[in-house]
Amino acid sequence: MRRRRSIEAADDSNEVNLTPMLDVVFIMLIFFIVTTSFIKESGVEIDRPEASAATPRPDAQVLIAVTPEGVVWVDGQPVDLHRVGQQVAGMLSGEGSVVIQADRESTTGVLIEVMDRLQQAGVEQVAVAASRSAP
Repeated sequence: MRRRRSIEAADDSNEVNLTPMLDVVFIMLIFFIVTTSFIKESGVEIDRPEASAATPRPDAQVLIAVTPEGVVWVDGQPVDLHRVGQQVAGMLSGEGSVVIQADRESTTGVLIEVMDRLQQAGVEQVAVAASRSAP
């Protein structure tokens, strides 16, 4: 009889308790979620011009990129220059702001045209991005 009880007791102790492992996994998940930084990108590589008076603008709701070839990108998608104002105005909510990232090699005419289209669409808060240069 004693032998049967000891075998039954040994069978119960062979189970693996997964609760501590799950606790560790959930704690790691929470850590990675909290420490992740979400950076909004324009979708293309832009070489911004430098300016000594450049200030950070983290509240931008929509990013517009102008490539050296004159192609306009809005939040990672190429957009026709004539429709950029309507599309951006539809994306903004309330007091949202727009940041235009024009490449150093892009023409000023494309940048001005994008700004005009935004103004015609009723977008008021528009900024042009620049890299901060050493004073």
